[in-house]
Amino acid sequence: MGRKFTAELRPGDRVDATFALTAKEMRAARTGEAYLSLELRDRTGRIPGIMFRPGREAEAVPVGVVVRTRGIVTEYRGVARVSVDSLTVADRYEPREILPTGTRDERELMAELRFLIASVKRPALAALLRAVFGDVGMMRRFRVWPATVDGHHSYLGGLLEHTVGVASMCAHLTEAISHADADLLLTGALLHDVGVVDAIDIGAGLHASDEGRLLGHSWLTIRRVESVLAALKTGVDGDDRAGLLHMIGAHDDREAGEGLRPQTIEALVLAHADHVDSDIARFLDVTGRARIVGERWTDADNRFGRHLRVPEGEGPRAGEGPRAGAVA
Repeated sequence: MGRKFTAELRPGDRVDATFALTAKEMRAARTGEAYLSLELRDRTGRIPGIMFRPGREAEAVPVGVVVRTRGIVTEYRGVARVSVDSLTVADRYEPREILPTGTRDERELMAELRFLIASVKRPALAALLRAVFGDVGMMRRFRVWPATVDGHHSYLGGLLEHTVGVASMCAHLTEAISHADADLLLTGALLHDVGVVDAIDIGAGLHASDEGRLLGHSWLTIRRVESVLAALKTGVDGDDRAGLLHMIGAHDDREAGEGLRPQTIEALVLAHADHVDSDIARFLDVTGRARIVGERWTDADNRFGRHLRVPEGEGPRAGEGPRAGAVA
């Protein structure tokens, strides 16, 4: 039987699982006995914890790490909590148990990604895509990384889902926009966020890496692409190279403020596709919270600054509900 997540824990349940330790404070009971007040989090929510007579090892565990917790669920004043017997820093843990995940199947998304890559026919661009996505180390992260820390698609698998969404949109748009170079646009759409694997660190939570803070994900993407271009025997020609790198640098002009604005039709289409996919994800995140409590409309206190109607037939929002899986 698999672990129970915080949303499933009930008084009397035994606990032996990993959680993110999000708060810890040493307190004293009325008797003067010291205890640790804890807050534990997994992908389904948070639960308080309490540890009486903590040892030095437990006292030394810092906030912001993943901990292995053993104990039993008790109830105090009507609130469930974990009465902790043992608290240690986890040597190994499954990130999908700690952090929220997307609702789309990873295998399905990977199949769509491979189809989109195979749709690029220009030999040099096709070779570039095969080289970038053929990097095993990069792909191990790319398929499970979030797209952002706290914006759109900020859950495990979000980067893959966002990339497939933007690239699919661009592939369809080229059928209506005859002036756009279909192969170049699709290549840019597939590559536009690969530097996110360098811009975000995953631990007990999602955090911008030092390079992510200092350089931004667009520049880190350009660095990755240029490194692969330099190693290719059959290089991408000058116009395609400049156009591709411009698309990457200008795709996030609305939010990143990194100085580049779209100056080609391909860069313009990519920037708008990126905005649309990002905004739809944000919209579904906001309305998904209202749906959970049975509301038809959200309140106006959200990132859009207005009431939003919950779409009919909307499924679980990203990260909702227990769903485990191995990180490839």
